[in-house]
Amino acid sequence: MDLRQLQAFLAVVDHGGFTAAAKATHTVQSNISTHVARLERELDATLIDRSTGRPTQEGEAVLVRVRRIQNELSSLESDVSSLRGSPRGLVRIGIIGTTARWLTPILVDELAAIAPDIQLVVADGTTRSLELRLLDGELDLGVVSLPVDDPEIVTEPLFTENHIVVGPKDHPLARSNSEVGLDQLAQYPLLLAAPGTPFRQEVEEVFRKAGLRLKAKMEVDGLRLLASMAFQGLGVSIVPATAAPGWIGGPWTRIPVSGLSRRTVGLAHRRRGMPTVAAQTVDDVVQSIINARAPDVPGLQLAEI
Repeated sequence: MDLRQLQAFLAVVDHGGFTAAAKATHTVQSNISTHVARLERELDATLIDRSTGRPTQEGEAVLVRVRRIQNELSSLESDVSSLRGSPRGLVRIGIIGTTARWLTPILVDELAAIAPDIQLVVADGTTRSLELRLLDGELDLGVVSLPVDDPEIVTEPLFTENHIVVGPKDHPLARSNSEVGLDQLAQYPLLLAAPGTPFRQEVEEVFRKAGLRLKAKMEVDGLRLLASMAFQGLGVSIVPATAAPGWIGGPWTRIPVSGLSRRTVGLAHRRRGMPTVAAQTVDDVVQSIINARAPDVPGLQLAEI
């Protein structure tokens, strides 16, 4: 087994077939086919379905390992280059949408000043999707809602954030002109985060302890989209403070609410594997930004470690 075989297999998967893989890697199809066939013989398994160009069940298992090997090779090159000067290399960070809105511009500027040779790729997603991409090796770091229960992911709290309620200005809750309680919220169908997400679990736990149950009008896997539904008048929604910034105008309002806890946002990475010098640099810069800027963002507070 050699790297050429693994690279050929990965190219077939990533480009959807042998012909496309050959074009993408600037070689002939027979070379790709030969390398993949040799890998299959060594593993005594069919890795690519020739009729579809997609990995078989055995191929999917091999794919996870091959991606990790590829990432480690890239990390090796990055670390050696970093020893000769400023940190360099590709760093892929996933950030939940509500935090990405204010953190990403600052992160890009800080890295440009401190480590201009780092190539940063930022992925916007839900905590659930970013967890999976961390585990698959597609991301080096993640800024996600906590808790994350997977034992293969290590997390560190960064900040906590207020939960608020937003909704149309003509909704009965908005017309009260005063703070609303959990018992009032429980009377109405709400726009809610998707079941099983950390944010939904936190909110459900608060209501459960109060002896109340949530009524779902709609469930959305994505807090920015959830807030957008409320902005468009589709109902009342419970969201983190940064999902409904005060500068957004329109026929909706932020409704004061009592009894809701705070969301915790943290930095996550895979338990296995050593982070590159470049990834550790990004980690340090993110924490520095949070420590310096989070107290100035409405609704945020540094986490107690």
